[in-house]
Amino acid sequence: MSRSSRLLAILAAATLLPGLAACSTTVAMQPAKEANDPACAEITSRLPKTISGQDRRWTDAQSTGAWGDPAAILVTCGLETPGPSTLPCRSFDGVDWLVDESQAADNRYTLTTFGRSPALQVYLNYEAASSGDVGQALGPLIRSYLPATGAVCTSLSDATASPSPSPTP
Repeated sequence: MSRSSRLLAILAAATLLPGLAACSTTVAMQPAKEANDPACAEITSRLPKTISGQDRRWTDAQSTGAWGDPAAILVTCGLETPGPSTLPCRSFDGVDWLVDESQAADNRYTLTTFGRSPALQVYLNYEAASSGDVGQALGPLIRSYLPATGAVCTSLSDATASPSPSPTP
């Protein structure tokens, strides 16, 4: 191989390396069962570039999103709508979320929309990102594109309250 051929080969490799490196930052995820729902496409096509100071990254699954390196926020749209639950339910920016803190020891928890179909789920490292920031960033998209089912959060005390006695004649 001549010296100019070697130089061209080195230049070609140097040109390709940044493109190949960009491919390595893709976050591997699994699509949800209803990932092909048009509402999920509307949301994922409009996901913000940053949430809680974390930059968006490419994912390899339909209707998903990721932010941070390593990924601190993972979003999956197209889950089955959750029914009644004993998990705490909190509202952020007009959207009700079930909060699963079962992985809190690992600094992670899961937020799942409640009363929206299909459901959207966020897996969050709370040391790197704020649930309030996630709710603020995703709330407008969820309100605009995920239809409300009519189900709303209630507290345990609301669900177990005794009916008031009816007056006797």
